[in-house]
Amino acid sequence: MALLTVRAAAERMGVGYSTLKQWIYQGKIRTTQTAGGHHRLSEVEIDRLLARQKPSARAKPRDGGPPGGLIVALSGRNRLRGFVEEVRTDGLLGQVRLRIGDQLLTAVVTSDALTELKLRRGDDALAIIKSTEVMIGRETSFSPGRQGRRRSRR
Repeated sequence: MALLTVRAAAERMGVGYSTLKQWIYQGKIRTTQTAGGHHRLSEVEIDRLLARQKPSARAKPRDGGPPGGLIVALSGRNRLRGFVEEVRTDGLLGQVRLRIGDQLLTAVVTSDALTELKLRRGDDALAIIKSTEVMIGRETSFSPGRQGRRRSRR
């Protein structure tokens, strides 16, 4: 019985490493632990998980790759629903602008991804956001009236 690392199992299943780790911690997946405390998944367990998925939910293989994979529900705070306002392609890169409420969100993706998604102006789409960092900046202004302006605390 072959044992896979969590990272290798996540790749084979088509899910993120952190997602698979959470499933392990929640007891949704049976693992074996090494002497050092690392989790390993058996191929049998991975096949069991893949077999439980509805056929329509299984990821479709790309370029003749192995079948399998999972589509995982995403939390609401990680996705924004909008519609495609603009699609541009230039060489290897593409740009998609989504209208989300009264805001525009721009994403730069590969041209291959745009071709695969078949996005067109007016299509509904999701912006799925994965980020571990947020940077805060401050505009610099040279007009004397704006420098040093602060909001009062309430």
